Amino acid sequence: MKRTYFIAGSAAVIGRAIANPVLAQSRQTVTLPFPGGQRELAAFPQKRPLIVLTSRPVQLETPSAVFDDGEFTPNDAFFVRWHLPNIPTQIDPAAFRVRIRGAVEQPTEFALDELKTRFAAVDVNAVLECAGNSRAFSSPRVPGGQWANGAMGNARWRGIRLRDLLAQVKPQAGAIAVRFEGAERPALPVTPQFQKSLKLDVATDPNVILAYQMNGADLPVLNGYPLRLIVPGYFGTYWVKALNDIEVLTEPDDNYWMKTAYRVPDTPNYSVAPTDTGFATVPLSKLTIRSFITNVSDGAALTPGKTTIRGIAFDGGSGVRGVGFSSDGTATWRDATLGSDLGRFSFRRWTATFDAQPGREYLLASRATNADGEQQVDRWNPSGYARNAVETVRVAVGA
Repeated sequence: MKRTYFIAGSAAVIGRAIANPVLAQSRQTVTLPFPGGQRELAAFPQKRPLIVLTSRPVQLETPSAVFDDGEFTPNDAFFVRWHLPNIPTQIDPAAFRVRIRGAVEQPTEFALDELKTRFAAVDVNAVLECAGNSRAFSSPRVPGGQWANGAMGNARWRGIRLRDLLAQVKPQAGAIAVRFEGAERPALPVTPQFQKSLKLDVATDPNVILAYQMNGADLPVLNGYPLRLIVPGYFGTYWVKALNDIEVLTEPDDNYWMKTAYRVPDTPNYSVAPTDTGFATVPLSKLTIRSFITNVSDGAALTPGKTTIRGIAFDGGSGVRGVGFSSDGTATWRDATLGSDLGRFSFRRWTATFDAQPGREYLLASRATNADGEQQVDRWNPSGYARNAVETVRVAVGA
């Protein structure tokens, strides 16, 4: 079966699955721990059953139990976030081209095979997290996609360094930024085309790559096949999918997705009071320090005795220095044991133990600290971006 036929067929299956009421009736549901948290589980092409936030644009959340299976999130369980409803339905890898233009000496188009053969391949372990991950837990509630904690994932990305590609086209003197666009398209002409940009010094960082593989396989169609921008340490809004256009700029990018969308208060921790107005904003950029408990969920029943708690932690690239664990609702903390260091942009596993007494309830929590000394904080902003509050899990121990 040709790759082009598979992708086109996958897109057709997506459309039928969304529209077919019989399939919809057969779907399982989950209830996430916030008001209005009932969601369907559905298996989209190349995906196991995931939590459906919306079907157009496609937004699928990873069930939290997946994160306990290992440091890397399997491709078929990796969350999906498209901004615009019209996503690619047919991509022929032999015909695919990525165009590089703008303030460069040699505007060029590259075929996918050229990228794979002419440039050195590199691997980067990095967390991809949606800016609105965990937004549904904001209090007061805020508008936007009501994600729980599954709009994130960690993968080993393989591709080529963006700076190697830029060196081939030779940015002109005065170049200050690079803008990226993919193959997704709006439903209406008044909707701005999705574009994101990076300052030139960020774009030429050696960790920024154009990926054609994740976890040793081609990118899934819903995660940006055949080429995706990877910006380790930055929120997923910059990780443009189905990337086919790169433009070098000599002026700041004022497109809607930079000037208006994905902005946060220009305040410490991006935080304001719900009653605040008139505050300045800046573009959202780097991930915040976070940690999660992965092997027990809220409301779980535990057996008495020594109990092991597992979890993950990550940040925007400083690296996780330590994780604290609490079994008494954050009143006291003890050091958890960190797992293997797979790189400063990757998930870091951790474990801790406590003595679960029969008949008692416990409020478990984790709190990560990065190499710069930053810890998780409780923040609020009107877009629900960059949440990194200390998460808690309530459990009960049997008699």
